[in-house]
Amino acid sequence: MTNSIKRVAELLAKAADDEKRVFPATELYNEGWMLRLVLDWFSRNRHVDHDLRFGENSRWYSEALLPSAFLARYRGDKLAESWTHADGVIGHFSIGEKGTADLSLTENATEFVVTEAKMFSKLSDSTTNASYFNQAAWSVACMAEVAKKAGIAPTSFANVAFYVIAPEAKIEEGVFAEYMDVESMRNVVFQRVKEYDDPEKNDWFEEWFLPMSEAANIRSISWEEILTIITDQDETEGASLIDFYAKCLKFNFK
Repeated sequence: MTNSIKRVAELLAKAADDEKRVFPATELYNEGWMLRLVLDWFSRNRHVDHDLRFGENSRWYSEALLPSAFLARYRGDKLAESWTHADGVIGHFSIGEKGTADLSLTENATEFVVTEAKMFSKLSDSTTNASYFNQAAWSVACMAEVAKKAGIAPTSFANVAFYVIAPEAKIEEGVFAEYMDVESMRNVVFQRVKEYDDPEKNDWFEEWFLPMSEAANIRSISWEEILTIITDQDETEGASLIDFYAKCLKFNFK
């Protein structure tokens, strides 16, 4: 490890939540880093039976870019949207064929799990050009497009899922319930497709989105549930993650 990398590690270890810190604590203690720590743990403990389990030869990646079925058809397309960022992905895929973080499934991929991590924020309820196109529906639609580009039928995955990971209290409040309802997702994406009045979009909806929404395990998972699983397997690392999570809650509370 070079001196500069060691210095970065030292800063991260002691400065983020110190009264003399040199950068905002939320740069480290946030849902993004919490998710990375959790995915790293599950990648090293593949025997653990949980929705975030890793299959054979699967990997994880943070902040992957997923393509949309509604990318711009021409400059100034008022219906278009951009690629979406996935907070975390588990599965069989490659990164960076067309950029620094774009994701594509590998040939014969059997695992494709997308996660969205939250602390106190809600899911986005719109995109720039569609006021009703919420983050959950958008994410599952992008998953369908990823599968289409790879030519892999959603029903052929051994493990395909979309999870929102958030504090237990926010889940129990029902903050994500409406958006995570599968029938609601289908209605939202169907409305999006109908705006185009395009037979190809209708075909995409029938052949790719509907099968993805049927095949995918779609649910909310609490950080507390995950931390209980980890602690049951490894008290030392579980305690460390519980401490990190507590700081995430502390510094992100508004």
